[in-house]
Amino acid sequence: MRAITFAEYGGSEVLQLKEVPAPEPGPGQVRVAVRRAGINPIDWKIRSGAMAGGAGLKAPQIPGLEIAGVVDAVGDGAEFGVGDEVFGWSATGGYADFAIGGAIVRKPADLSWDDAAALPVAGETALRVLRLLDIKAGELLVVHGASGAVGRFATQIAVALGATVIGTAGQHNLEEVKALGAIPVRYGDGWLERVREVADRPVDAVFDASGHGVLPESVELRGSKDRIVTIADGAAFELGLPFSSGGQDGQTQEVLNEILGYVRNGLRIAQGKTFPLEEAAAAQEESQNGHPGGKLTLAVS
Repeated sequence: MRAITFAEYGGSEVLQLKEVPAPEPGPGQVRVAVRRAGINPIDWKIRSGAMAGGAGLKAPQIPGLEIAGVVDAVGDGAEFGVGDEVFGWSATGGYADFAIGGAIVRKPADLSWDDAAALPVAGETALRVLRLLDIKAGELLVVHGASGAVGRFATQIAVALGATVIGTAGQHNLEEVKALGAIPVRYGDGWLERVREVADRPVDAVFDASGHGVLPESVELRGSKDRIVTIADGAAFELGLPFSSGGQDGQTQEVLNEILGYVRNGLRIAQGKTFPLEEAAAAQEESQNGHPGGKLTLAVS
């Protein structure tokens, strides 16, 4: 099969399109013929070595956490059949013609391949942090980066839970943030005063999905370090604030089905550019350096 691999840490140039053996499903596993693979910042952070903690790369890796595709082979005891359309997490890397499914669920017929590949990582992250913040109906939540992939989901889910959301974003995204059900506020210098101007009561919690240095003023806004969580700013460690990063514990069918519930109730998904598999390096560069304005995906087949 074709797969994007890297055998050393570095820039996007280390990504190579190779012919490698297709993985075989073990007991309870399924192999998925990948239609779409999601691009996420964690992909290029791993590729760069930023997540390695100084350890070397032991073997070539295939990037990619998110997949959407069709089951084409099953192991003994698998709960899916050949031909089932599924999406979720990959256990072997999604930038490839075939991948072993990790936590996957059936894809609804009316959910596009691109939208399916956009749900697992951003959806799980949004749900995880909203739970950490213990958001309840009637509360006031500030979401920094409300127009980004995670921020969009967090904003919509919080609104669905009955919270009022103030969402910060760039000037050109403010109308979109408003359409998500939030009170839009332009980020950048002076954001704290602008939030205070539109807030009709004290802010109960802050979700930083942007990493744009907003944590010190977020503490000032809250009047304490309680109920502030970031997924993007390493300054959290110096400030004594929670930094929430994903892990396999959140990669479950239950989480995927919960996200699907919000999709069925109208959760909006913003799509960016879809790249062919052989342009995976360009896709990661777009994720790392650009403002994609929506989910980036690889069209595999």
